[in-house]
Amino acid sequence: MTDLPQPPGPHSSSAPPPWKQPDQAHAGPVPSMPSKVAWSEPAIRPLLVEWPKAPRPVSAATGAGAAVAGTLAAMCFPGRPGLNVLIVGVAMLATLFPVARRNRTSLVFGALAVALLALPALVDAGWVTALAIALAVPLGSYALTGGRSWIDLLGGGFALLLAAPHSVPWAGRGLAGLAGAGRRPTRRMVGSLLIAGTLLGVFGALFATADVAFSRAISGLVPDLSVGPLLLRILIFGCITATVLTGAFLAVAPPRFTRLPAASHVGRAPWVVPIAALDLLFLGFVAVQADVLLTSDKDRLLRSTGLSYAEYARQGFWQLLIVTGLVLMVVAVAVRYAPLENRTDRTTVRTLLGLLCMLTLVIVAVALRRLYLYEEAYGWTRLRLWVHAFELWMGLVIVLIAIAGINLRATWLPRAIATSGAIGLLALGLLNPDGFIAARDVHHFRHTGTADLAYLSGLSADAVPALDRLPEPQRSCALQHLADALQHGDSWSSLNLSRAQARALLRRHPIQRSLTC
Repeated sequence: MTDLPQPPGPHSSSAPPPWKQPDQAHAGPVPSMPSKVAWSEPAIRPLLVEWPKAPRPVSAATGAGAAVAGTLAAMCFPGRPGLNVLIVGVAMLATLFPVARRNRTSLVFGALAVALLALPALVDAGWVTALAIALAVPLGSYALTGGRSWIDLLGGGFALLLAAPHSVPWAGRGLAGLAGAGRRPTRRMVGSLLIAGTLLGVFGALFATADVAFSRAISGLVPDLSVGPLLLRILIFGCITATVLTGAFLAVAPPRFTRLPAASHVGRAPWVVPIAALDLLFLGFVAVQADVLLTSDKDRLLRSTGLSYAEYARQGFWQLLIVTGLVLMVVAVAVRYAPLENRTDRTTVRTLLGLLCMLTLVIVAVALRRLYLYEEAYGWTRLRLWVHAFELWMGLVIVLIAIAGINLRATWLPRAIATSGAIGLLALGLLNPDGFIAARDVHHFRHTGTADLAYLSGLSADAVPALDRLPEPQRSCALQHLADALQHGDSWSSLNLSRAQARALLRRHPIQRSLTC
């Protein structure tokens, strides 16, 4: 049987083609395979993080600052969130400030992180505190890394977590070097601190047993050092100290995030058809929904649909919220592959995407209108207020995207969206959400005579001033649980403005515990 004819190519006529496997016993050396096969490479490389070598080891000032921040955290926690969150946050950022790069991005996002950490000292709502801390951490992380692109923003937000494995050997070598270089001064300092601690302990204990007032004054300053709390405080000290050292590593050796390859722009027709079709669909929906925005007679509107307040408000609200989020994804993909070769292409892109953004804003207004009808009929809750605020923020993001579309290039957009989100959460916290909810529900009670007292009694101390305006017995029933929770005062580290005001109000107007709720 004869061999198949050899296909044309760069291979020699005497050598077997690359796909044939010669008999190793009788054939000569196997011809080398091509080192790269073009079609085997992925179209998009995975996102990679490159960590440069740190230019300098950790300094003595940074190590001492990390220890101070950890000590403050161990003294302030565990305990109710309050002033302690701000104290520890400021101590951490103050340690990192001398080693961080100082530019407009780092200063703005660092300031936003500190502002969010101040909320636990002002409001008592635990969900606000959790959101504020959860957002302050990535904001502070991004302040240390910087960058302008979306990848820089998202990667910088998680950089503190990603840098932890790399910071441990860096911090260990630096601290070991400091200990070796200054062993004798370190011993003298440790000895001095031990002597000072012993003197303070002995004389402080004598003064405390000699005077009751002095004993009460220092009791709030000395933490509980029994076995369980002591182990927890040691853990807190280690976590905060390690976090500060990781932040210092980020500041001196910020990571480089691999950029996505530039996308190839598609032709005008393949791009225009789906976006124009989406515009037409949105335009039709907005035309049908005109009555929702323009009518002032809600009863007529509901009679025309045959639905109740709750049914109409709930119908489609979550779908409209999802639509808003999907539009953001569509715009991001459309801009990446938009044809921009000439002025006609750019005008087409601006027109179609601008119309899509404008129609999406109308849909945001429709969704908010539906939610408002529900809130007006049944009162406010934390979920309704949160969704209200989130939908408003998404509308603001649409506006920012529309502004960026004027030039089709906006390096400021990622930072602007992140800044608007941080400012939005800060504004929501300063609004005093639980107090706002209670005030609106008390107003609703005065007009309808109905209120969900079980829900109102589960709000935080922020709601006490508003609930105090309820008539009896509703007032005492709504405040009974809160009054019990506020019987014990806060320590110096857990000071909270809202809880202090609530305690003062309940002292002036005690609840009637004899009432049956």
